[in-house]
Amino acid sequence: MENLSQLAELLQNRNAIDARITALIGRPATTGHLGEYIAAQIFGIALLTSASHKDIDGHFIDGPLAGRSVNIKFYPKNSGLLSVSSESVLDYILVLAGPRSPAMSSRGQPHPAVIEGVFLFDAGKLITELKSKGIKIGVATSVRQNLWQQAEIYPTQNNRVLPLSEEQRAMLAQFHEKGG
Repeated sequence: MENLSQLAELLQNRNAIDARITALIGRPATTGHLGEYIAAQIFGIALLTSASHKDIDGHFIDGPLAGRSVNIKFYPKNSGLLSVSSESVLDYILVLAGPRSPAMSSRGQPHPAVIEGVFLFDAGKLITELKSKGIKIGVATSVRQNLWQQAEIYPTQNNRVLPLSEEQRAMLAQFHEKGG
């Protein structure tokens, strides 16, 4: 009974924090909406008015990708899996990811909302590559480590399609886990 009371108190605190986050970002404080807001602010993305569009979250406003569509993912842990739709007309997939960890049970493991890596995939090229390897495309598509490495734009800038400024790097660094 004590654990249940403690959980109720913690959830009340969490609900108060979520309400503050919702007021700040204008959408519910879920991981997906948080990722979209963070990405929009850092990478200059105009989010679609409706958050219910199937594959596209927004479009890059300026820079080398101006006008190109993007789907934004925020994964508290990077297990090498990516939600991909093969029927989309999407240009890019932008992934904000926490620490790299194997795809296994999350039982007893926290998933803090931190960003340790950012990856930019050209959606068309990624789908072509996955299909050529016979990889099943869907909600939990297994993406080989070398493709993640090629797509990395932060902290290492392997993918040069979207060069990051020092200001963008500093903004992303705010989302590292303290002491981590």
